[in-house]
This record gives sequence, C-alpha cells and structure tokens, in this order.
Amino acid sequence: MEQSKLTVPAMSGITRRNMLKAAAAATGFAAGPGFVRYAQAASSEPIRIGFQVHRTGIGAAYGRWYERTTNAAVALINEQGGINGRPVEIIAEDDGTDPGRGAEVVEKFATQHKCDVGFGTLFSHVVMGSAPRAGELKLPYYVVSEGHHVASGALNRYTFQPGITDVKSQVISLAPWIAKNLGKKVCMIYPDFAFGYDHRDYFSAAIKAQGGEVNALIPIPPTESSFTRYFPQIPADTDVIYHVMVGPAVLTFVKELGEHFGSQHPALFGFIDSLEAVDLKSPGLEFLEGSYLWEAYPRFAGAAPKAHDTFYRSKVGVDANGASTSDAADISTYSHMFGCWETLYTLKNAMEAAGYQGPADKAKLIEATEAITAIAEGNEHPQGDKIFNGKIHQSFGHQNITQVKGGVADVVYRTTIEEGLYEPEADYTKMAL
Repeated sequence: MEQSKLTVPAMSGITRRNMLKAAAAATGFAAGPGFVRYAQAASSEPIRIGFQVHRTGIGAAYGRWYERTTNAAVALINEQGGINGRPVEIIAEDDGTDPGRGAEVVEKFATQHKCDVGFGTLFSHVVMGSAPRAGELKLPYYVVSEGHHVASGALNRYTFQPGITDVKSQVISLAPWIAKNLGKKVCMIYPDFAFGYDHRDYFSAAIKAQGGEVNALIPIPPTESSFTRYFPQIPADTDVIYHVMVGPAVLTFVKELGEHFGSQHPALFGFIDSLEAVDLKSPGLEFLEGSYLWEAYPRFAGAAPKAHDTFYRSKVGVDANGASTSDAADISTYSHMFGCWETLYTLKNAMEAAGYQGPADKAKLIEATEAITAIAEGNEHPQGDKIFNGKIHQSFGHQNITQVKGGVADVVYRTTIEEGLYEPEADYTKMAL
C-alpha cells in the first residue's frame, strides 16, 4: 500500500517547500532535532480510542459517516499490524451533538472506559463544551471539527485538530477568488453558534482585505426548520449570497432559497455544509445550476481521480459520485469525514514516534504530535498534503471551489496551502503537561 509521510523538521524557518521536500525524502515519520523516535511497545493490550460520535441531534448525518469512515480506517490499521504492534479498539459514545453531554462522554472515556485518547468530535459547540474536560482529565483529545477554537488558543494542550483545516484558513484562502470572480458585496447566512461565528468574523475580515464588504449578516438558529422569513433581509445590492448551513433542514433551506429568488438571484457561494449528505439532483435544487461551493474534499471524483482517492473511496464504501456503494441515494458527508481517516493515521504515526505504551506516555504523545510539521498526500492522507503547526495544534491544507453543472460539482479552483496560512495566535507548547 502506498504510504503517506509525516515529517518533523526544525520549527524555525518553516516553508511549505522545505516541509514537503523533507516529507518526500522521509520514510514513515521522521524526527527532527531534539525529537527521539522510540522503540515499539511489546504489549498486546489494545489501544483504546474513545470515539465521540454525533449519532443523534443535528449532527447525526455527519456522525453516521464519521463512524463509517472511522471503522474503515481502524480496520485497515489493524490489518496493517495496528499501532506499535497492538490492535486498535474503538469505543463509541453518542454525545447527542450536545456540549453538556459531550463533556460527560469525555469523562466516561477517561474514567470508565480507560481510553488512551478521545477522538472524533465535529460540531464546534460540542468541542467547546468537551475540550475543557479533556484538558482537566489529561485525556489527549483529537477533534475533527473545523472551527477556529483549537487554533485560537482558547482550549488546552491536550486538544488537537490535525486532520482537517479550520474556518479561518479556509475563508482567507477563498476570499480573493470570490471578490475577483463573483463580487464584493456579500450577504452572509450562517448558523447561530460558534462555527457560524467563525465564518462571520473571519470571512468579514478576509473580504474587507480584498476591498469588499459584508452588507448583511443573517444568523439562523441551528434548530430552525423553515427559513423563508429570513430571506427578505438580503439587501437588494447584494453581489454574492454566502451560505453555510448545517443540520437536518439543509435541503429545506436550499429549496426555500430557490423558491424565494427564482431564476433571478445574486451569485451563490455556498459551503458544502449546506448540501452535505444531499443529492445535488434533488427536486427543487435546480436553481443551484452554475453556483459555487467550497469543498475541502470534492464529492465527485472527476474524470481522472488520483490513485489514493480511488483507494480511499473503496475502503469507506463511497462511489465516484460521493454516494454509498450500497445505496446510490445515500449521499456521504465526503468533504468532512476524510478528517477522521487522516486524524487516525496522524495519531498512529505520533504514537509510533512516541513509542506509546499506555497512559504513562501521554506527555510523549502530546510532544510527538506537536513535533509534526509536514504531511504528504497519499493513501493515509487522500485529501492532500498539509502543514501542521504544533504551536497551535492545527493543520493547513488545500481548499477547493467547485461549480454545479447538471447536478455534478466540478473543481474550478484549488487553493495553495500558502493562501490559507496565517500568523499563529497562541503557543500551546508553553502550557504545562
């Protein structure tokens, strides 16, 4: 199997070029100055990963595919010999997509299930409710979210987001293209919780830097089931409607937006969150023709998919259209669920670099994860190459802009990693373990 590589060069003078050069030259996980790779453990006791999954609540559609992807990755890791020669065991708990329940789940992982790490959380308000407890319990906590909460320094040294990019990086890399190609007066429609606030704050600043402006902000409660009453708030001089909605009512949102505008509407730029798990050919979505979407990992494979994309799709059971191979009507959350796969492989490499044997080695695991710098594209990281900043516990990668044509979304622009980089706002490595 083709192997991806993670590298650990010195932290000073980092550029994408020298990181990826180092990654290409390395085999497996290479350690830089001051970091020692440890010998593999001899124990046959399983490594227990507490999987905090949104089986119910507004994140259920994501949770189902996060669980499917996680199980596929763990099955493959175990086929390959596990981690340090030990099998990996997933212990799943439903958090109901609820922050209070999320903290309770984290506590169960640490005290009842005796898990080595916690993993998997998506919705940002659940991360914000859960991560403080993980820090108190000293449970390494690897989230697969997108909010800027980890990278902002608002959490703790035990919380990482290594397998997926954050909203701040996403929007600053996309704003120049939006301003140049679609317009500079943008009306934002976003969910009324932390994830939506990241979009509001960081895109507003990013479009302003391009000489544009957000002419209206329309927050919508995450439990809303009908949206018609919000659309009259969209100003008449709007060039672009920027929509990023989540939850079970996303199809209703997009349909009602189309009913409100008909064929005459501003340019549409939507984060795929508004359409994850939704068939683009669903009745009522015809008005999306020609509109644009952000996708971290494009749902449609296209005419010439890379070998590692084909490999990944086969393992998670997703076809070239982003649907389940067993049910063409079951659309995946393809642009997010890859983060579970990639995070697990990052965790595997960090544990192997740390020679992780059990809870006594948590500090070594934290330091090994922080030492990662470059992640190479491949079977273990099919979405693309990435840079990881150990100071802020956050990865940076490519973003994709796709255009809807005939119910298929084709890539029209792929950002560079450099377009999404920003100056670190914190340094978790200075926090005590």
